[in-house]
Amino acid sequence: QLQLVESGGGLVQPGGSLTLSCTPSGFYLRDFSNYVLGWFRQAPGKEREGVSCITNDGITNSDDSVKGRFTISIDKAKNTVYLQMNSLQPADAGTYYCALTPGGLDSCVSSGMRYWGEGTLVTISS
Repeated sequence: QLQLVESGGGLVQPGGSLTLSCTPSGFYLRDFSNYVLGWFRQAPGKEREGVSCITNDGITNSDDSVKGRFTISIDKAKNTVYLQMNSLQPADAGTYYCALTPGGLDSCVSSGMRYWGEGTLVTISS
């Protein structure tokens, strides 16, 4: 059974940086094609929203709210997907989830992701 394990969340001051990691177990990124991984987030009282997505061949897209600040990347040798977050703002706070599904960037939507991690909490406070 494929599982996704996120790490890297924590408390950071506004303007600070964090790097989130997502490692699949039971699934080696280098061994498969035609999949997409995404980072989603959910703040208390709000719906889950997409942040950034990356395909198996490294094509990415990101929500306008994080462009220029967040970078998604994939390291197949380490079997890990990262989300580098810079210039964090209070609006970026929430639980961040990693998800994976077959397909390309157009498949990377919250309602369509097949596998989900448990999430990692990002708190932004001075």
